[in-house]
Amino acid sequence: MVVTEASTGDVARRAQVDAVIRVHDLEVRFGEKIILNGLNLDVRRGEILGFVGASGGGKSVLMRTILGLATKKRGKILVFDKDLDTLSVRRREAVERRWGVLFQHGALFSSQTVRQNIQMPMREYLTMSERLFDEMAALKIELVGLKPDAADKYPSELSGGMIKRAALARALALDPEILFLDEPTSGLDPIGAQEFDDLIATLQRTLGLTVFMVTHDLDSLSGVCDRIAALADGKVIAEGPIETMMASQHPWLRAYFHGSRARRGSLETGHFRSSLRRDD
Repeated sequence: MVVTEASTGDVARRAQVDAVIRVHDLEVRFGEKIILNGLNLDVRRGEILGFVGASGGGKSVLMRTILGLATKKRGKILVFDKDLDTLSVRRREAVERRWGVLFQHGALFSSQTVRQNIQMPMREYLTMSERLFDEMAALKIELVGLKPDAADKYPSELSGGMIKRAALARALALDPEILFLDEPTSGLDPIGAQEFDDLIATLQRTLGLTVFMVTHDLDSLSGVCDRIAALADGKVIAEGPIETMMASQHPWLRAYFHGSRARRGSLETGHFRSSLRRDD
């Protein structure tokens, strides 16, 4: 197939039309320090997008700004083609019900059991019998691969991997269309991280989720992400599949994807976790 300028433009336009999140000319400051400076990014329906950048460079800031947890100086954020700045409180809540969030350390309420944590968003938005609340929580617990007896445990009784899964179950409580993940495999051993990546890929495929994943995990980027967007100097400097990232000549991308850590992780030798790719 010969790729012409017109056909390339058509692909770009189709991708934009199919974007469930659009960020345009975003600027975020903390005091006088500019964190995000004219950032543009589309997240396409049904993809797993990995968002990567230097520590402290603003990866999590972008996610928090989309969620409304950080204030922007300028720019526009559209989710499901709705400008979040123009929505009434009721309409914004309707949009927020369509996404779920897994924060880096789980952010479970320590005084509540796993069941109670999962039921919190349900009780805020849904009216059901206690029996149905319990059945729905049990379903989410099973969905993320926890044993049924985890329902009555408190976060202090859970391992790091179990905390991640319990927090993921809560993120899925309202059957979201978009799943935000902030460093989902941080703190997990290699086996636990691989199992969690595998779980995310399976959930994305079976539930039809769009996943926005902030991560520094090279295996996650290469194993489960359809596309990767790289952040540097407050902007997205490159986006595309893992091959595009590895072919880039940008100094930060060269250091990240071809440095000693990448070589130890077998990115360059092709031994990364391609078995987790959803099209295998």
